[in-house]
Amino acid sequence: MGLQHWLQTPPGRYALAWEQAQIDRVVSDIFGYHALQLGNPALQGLSHNRMPHRWLALDDAEQVRLDLPGVRPACLLPEHYGGEPVYAEPGLVDAVGVAAENAQQPPEPLPADPHAIHVEHLQCDFTALPFPAQSLDLVVLPHTLEWVDDPHACLREVDRVLMPGGQVVISGFNTWSLWGVRQQLGRVGGGWYLPQHGEFLAPRRVRDWLRLLSFEVTQGRFGCYRPALCSPLWLHRWRFMDKAGDRWWPVFGAVYFLAAIKRVPAMRLVGKVHMRTQRRAVALQPVAQRRAKTE
Repeated sequence: MGLQHWLQTPPGRYALAWEQAQIDRVVSDIFGYHALQLGNPALQGLSHNRMPHRWLALDDAEQVRLDLPGVRPACLLPEHYGGEPVYAEPGLVDAVGVAAENAQQPPEPLPADPHAIHVEHLQCDFTALPFPAQSLDLVVLPHTLEWVDDPHACLREVDRVLMPGGQVVISGFNTWSLWGVRQQLGRVGGGWYLPQHGEFLAPRRVRDWLRLLSFEVTQGRFGCYRPALCSPLWLHRWRFMDKAGDRWWPVFGAVYFLAAIKRVPAMRLVGKVHMRTQRRAVALQPVAQRRAKTE
């Protein structure tokens, strides 16, 4: 099962709702001109951001899955306004996945909204982004590092395109959690719980990569402490685990969230150095004087 299909399951919608809330809280206060989200179109990482230019980049595998007939993420609609694909507005797709019932019928066109959120789509390689160096103000990576072939190369490319002071937002699955343990048991033969493909990275490892690239981690949080259950009813009954987990075992959340700022050491300009010419000291020389001869 891929990530897009897993996010439509009860635990996937539970994790997606928590990540969406964390990313919306952070990106709403980030200002600039250019923002980019790499992968995972089910999460609207730029919906609460107010930058005038926003892109959603998909790799080759994601683009092929989105173009297949009958396979589309539950949080995207294929309508175009002004020649640009846009995200579905909140409330158009029910969080419980009711939109899947009408998958065989084409969705009705929505009325044009002059204030709709326009996000341009592009297809590219995440390790070779088609943006000049130091040109973006924000990059969102929702589970992106877990699905690319070379996550460190992808993070270096993000460092290249971010301008000094730009920010990166990262989310992923925590290996040190109940869901991570359940996934390890699935590898032995107990059945998969999380998406089968992808390499899950520990948050500490991602932090070390960010420090090597001169990023300063400003925010970090864990969430989704409920057990690895598939039933929405039992997931709802264990909802008290979220408050208890934040208080008693915060590092064992199933999903982690990181926000970092790119720091570039600047030169210190001291101005023109004026050389002072030193005057030579005048050396005093003794002068011989004759004493008058006393009679």
